[in-house]
Amino acid sequence: MNKTEHSKKRVLEALVKSLGVVTTACKIAGVGRTQFYNWLKNDETFSRDVQDVSDIALDFAESELFKQIKDGNTSATIFYLKTKGKRRGFVERQEMDHTSAGEPIKININLDHTE
Repeated sequence: MNKTEHSKKRVLEALVKSLGVVTTACKIAGVGRTQFYNWLKNDETFSRDVQDVSDIALDFAESELFKQIKDGNTSATIFYLKTKGKRRGFVERQEMDHTSAGEPIKININLDHTE
């Protein structure tokens, strides 16, 4: 394994420890954020591995949320319903459907503040 591949491996291990926080992982691994983002952009395997770590962090956060819901945390329950229960009507905002009989809708925006 060459130096670059070793550095990428250190970053991935640090990402797991930091639950996907890039700045923290780069500091732990001794790799600059610019280098991290270059690898992310140019190395498909590295990018896929980083996404896998992000999924692990999301799974962890989701399991923590479920623990709070089980413990009776009302805020956690409301948050879950607002984000995952939208299709069942758990939303705070009203959505309105404005139809125009198939015609384009024209919207005028005045950016001139001088009136």
